[in-house]
Amino acid sequence: MHYIRPVWLTHSGEKKDFEVYSCHVSPDGARLVTAAGDGFVRIWSTEAIYNAADPNYAKPKQLASMSYHSGTIHSVRFAGNGHYLASGADDKILCVYKFDPNPPSHSASFGSNESPPVENWRIFRRLIGHDNDVQDLGWSYDSSILVSVGLDSKVVVWSGHTFEKLKTLVGHQSHVKGITFDPANKYFATASDDRTIKIWRFTSPGPNSTSHDQMNNFMLDKNVSDPFVASPLTTYFRRCSWSPDGNHIAAANAVNGPVSSVAIINRGQWDGDINLIGHEAPVEVCAFSPRLFCKKNPVGHPLPDPQYFPVHTVIACAGQDKALSVWITTNPRPLVIAQDMAVKSISDLAWTPDGKTLFLSTLDGTIIAVIFEPQEIGYEVSLEENDRALAKFGASRRGVGIIEGTDGLLLEERSKEGEMRNVEGRMGALMGDAASHPAALTNGNVAPLQPPTGLTNGAGTPSVTLNGGNPNQNAGPVEEQQKPKEDPNAAKLERLKNRVTITKDGKKRIAPLLVSSAGNESLLPRPQLMASSGSAANTHDQPQTILDLSKPFDGLPRGGITGLLLGNKRRMATVPDVEDDHVDKRIALASQDGAVPILSNTVNGLLPAKSVTAPNGQLVTPQFIRPAVTNACLAMSTLRLAVPKVRLFSIHTIREPNVTGSSGSDAAVDSDARTEVTIEYRNPIPHAVTGRVGENDPCRIYVTKRGQPVFQDYLPKSALVVTGNKRFWSVACEDGSVYAWTPVGRRLINALVLESQPVILECQDKWLLCITCVGMCYVWDMQSLTSPHPPISLAPVMDAAINPLQDQPTKTPAITGARLNSEGRIIVTLTNGEGYAYSPAMYVWQRLSELWWMVGSQYWNTIDSSVGNLRSTSALGNNTSSSNVSAGVIPYLERTTTNEVLARGRAQFLSRIVKQLLSKEGFEGFESSVSIAHLENRMAATMMLGAKDEFQVYLYMYAKRIGAEGLKLKVEELLRGLLGGVTEEDVDKDTEATEPSLRTPEDRHWRNKSEKLCGWPRRELLKGALLILGKNRDLQRITVPYAKVLGVVEEAEGLNADAMVS
Repeated sequence: MHYIRPVWLTHSGEKKDFEVYSCHVSPDGARLVTAAGDGFVRIWSTEAIYNAADPNYAKPKQLASMSYHSGTIHSVRFAGNGHYLASGADDKILCVYKFDPNPPSHSASFGSNESPPVENWRIFRRLIGHDNDVQDLGWSYDSSILVSVGLDSKVVVWSGHTFEKLKTLVGHQSHVKGITFDPANKYFATASDDRTIKIWRFTSPGPNSTSHDQMNNFMLDKNVSDPFVASPLTTYFRRCSWSPDGNHIAAANAVNGPVSSVAIINRGQWDGDINLIGHEAPVEVCAFSPRLFCKKNPVGHPLPDPQYFPVHTVIACAGQDKALSVWITTNPRPLVIAQDMAVKSISDLAWTPDGKTLFLSTLDGTIIAVIFEPQEIGYEVSLEENDRALAKFGASRRGVGIIEGTDGLLLEERSKEGEMRNVEGRMGALMGDAASHPAALTNGNVAPLQPPTGLTNGAGTPSVTLNGGNPNQNAGPVEEQQKPKEDPNAAKLERLKNRVTITKDGKKRIAPLLVSSAGNESLLPRPQLMASSGSAANTHDQPQTILDLSKPFDGLPRGGITGLLLGNKRRMATVPDVEDDHVDKRIALASQDGAVPILSNTVNGLLPAKSVTAPNGQLVTPQFIRPAVTNACLAMSTLRLAVPKVRLFSIHTIREPNVTGSSGSDAAVDSDARTEVTIEYRNPIPHAVTGRVGENDPCRIYVTKRGQPVFQDYLPKSALVVTGNKRFWSVACEDGSVYAWTPVGRRLINALVLESQPVILECQDKWLLCITCVGMCYVWDMQSLTSPHPPISLAPVMDAAINPLQDQPTKTPAITGARLNSEGRIIVTLTNGEGYAYSPAMYVWQRLSELWWMVGSQYWNTIDSSVGNLRSTSALGNNTSSSNVSAGVIPYLERTTTNEVLARGRAQFLSRIVKQLLSKEGFEGFESSVSIAHLENRMAATMMLGAKDEFQVYLYMYAKRIGAEGLKLKVEELLRGLLGGVTEEDVDKDTEATEPSLRTPEDRHWRNKSEKLCGWPRRELLKGALLILGKNRDLQRITVPYAKVLGVVEEAEGLNADAMVS
């Protein structure tokens, strides 16, 4: 071990050397960057430092110097990809610099002692997000995010692509003075003067991510406080470090009793039972060497066996005692403690990428390089060993890959074009340049009316529907409609761009427009579930505003319709003061002559029926008249739902648009004046004296429009539930009969006789749904008077399979919603958060949403407020198109799952269970696997339901994820399925192509023989997936042949040729 202290390696001032607060080494090891109190960021050549003792060395020593801060610079860090350099200072500003390969265009400033710059580092962004000094910052290992911490107790996360502020974390209660990243890219840790280290879990955001996309990212995972209970608050920094194998965090400024120490925190459990003791004053900075070492020389063993070549890590610590200690994990004592390395405290430590050299920056202005020999700290092992150690934590640190020929390069360039175009557009919007472009169709403005565009999925309809807008509204002159709406932010942006400030010397200057404001909101419009205006390239990761479901059934009680599961094994109920065999004798005696004994199937068991005396006197008329008379089939049913009580009357109202004007183009829809059509039933009331209902008293049905009677009818039994729309009216009675009328009162069909009392009656377009109290679901097409499938039972979705034969009834989840879509599919939601849909093609219930995806998937958005903007297609009337089929059903079901879980206070409990599971060995890939499975579940659900737009969105999300994970088998299977019956596996010569089922369209499964898949042309979907997967070089052997089939490579060649000509 020896150290180098060049005389010229300082931030020199006129009277003294300035304090150096931070240093860092570039990823290639050729540059050392330092930051000091003079407000300069200086980049030095490490080669010049190593040759400081050579008088013949003539190459430049200082490569560049930048001064864009107005105060002391506390931290400076290179990005992992080497493209950027970031610095933070006490002027509350972060500066991001970018290396320009062109030679610098300027020389040293006149009158200064600065050497002319050798490298060209330009200021790229200035970021504002802190209210006090920026104390430390760090880049993720994939350079996707930049995190800064400061004395304002904030932790600010910035995008590593657009440098937009993604999120501000405010969990700390005091100054935050340190940040370190997990090399597996799963966590980062922040250290604060509130005597805690907080572990934050994150997923690397994409290039186009916004703050709205990252609402559920960067979540607090653990709060570690035990090692810092009595730690002093006098340190300038608390710079911690993460070990290169991902197993430990070295936390500075910890205490072990009265002694200062460095706490080693274990990954997963986040506890610490190891302390490094050897410093006489608080430790301010720790730094793990980025490489793993072994004591034996691993030459000839690229992946040495840990049994014969045990690996270890090296850590350096320094602080206020001006001493440097170096530790290796295989030795309980420090390898070396070097006292009095500087006159003042050591502020920062930085290792070179090879792990052999350590740089120190001190507050006395000196910068020292400490070089270790292999026999001292060990021999470094290959980087594959680092990857192997991190693989168990789910890290995917694959190399850049090798380009598979010119076709692969063309596909990669074509794949990146769209992504970079989106990034450039976002940067233009951030810089205020978007005001000159036509207003886009977002949640903040209204696009000009164009020729007929797609309402949601691209199918032609004569209008565009926005949130709460009227699809037929066409008021006002054409010129006014075609004029784009003025952007309300344009004037504000223009004022900001032309803001004049006066400098200290009295000169006027235009203040630059900063990238990010101090607020937490994104400068870009939030992606809402808006109506699509045509191009699939503009599709957000969230579907449209149309919800293809009927209106919620207004007869559901609070908390949903409760149910009971009755086991097949029933026993006799115990009667107080009666022997057990006495009841059995009564039943046996009554059965001697072949008579069937009358028993009551109660909750507690079977009881002999009791005679009840009729009430006498005058009775008060309640809101409901009496409970419904239940059917005898309930005695044999294993599922029972609560039966609605017979009410005195009920009113059901629908609103129709009031069309004014004569005809043709003069007709317009008045959105304020809507026609109310009302159906009302009145059941017979009991007589005041006897309390009995007259045998011949009928139930009266009234239908009125604008207060004028349309028709009146009578039913022999009391009505329970009623529904209706513009196509028909329907009423269900307590004897299990269902009646239907046309809008003007003609009976559509004879009374439909069911096995038990209806509890839910729902309609959507031409479809009518009826659910009885024994859980049977009927769906009828009231136009063709047919049914798409036989009656089906709700018992499977009510946990009937997991309840064994028993003699006690089991309470089931309550039904919170039972609705129909425009194809007559039944959608059911329960209080346990699960959502189901019935598949008429497979005659089975399918679970579309459940708690499992909420707690384990990274794609679950628990606070997606845009789902509240969904509009039911029942409000669109006859304007619903085939492109709206099942639109919005999946977001609706997932939102319902979230609401049910949050309403019952189970979210924190489930989150705690998942966190414990993630820290267990063998579950490192749990979150990734569940997230991929969630996307697969979404695709299967949207294909089954025929949700066109949502299928495309989820398909592209799935392609992007499996491409990032490098799942070659799934990628190949996806591309083969999108291409259709071309491959040999898809063609079954022994089996003739079957006719498409009448219950489901032909394109609702992967192996269909048509040119479409879920309403989309297969070539269009395949091309979109290829453009997403094309930038992954390790997948190009799979993607390039498909790109050649579609002509994507030829298109890229043509674009390149046009670019060369121009």
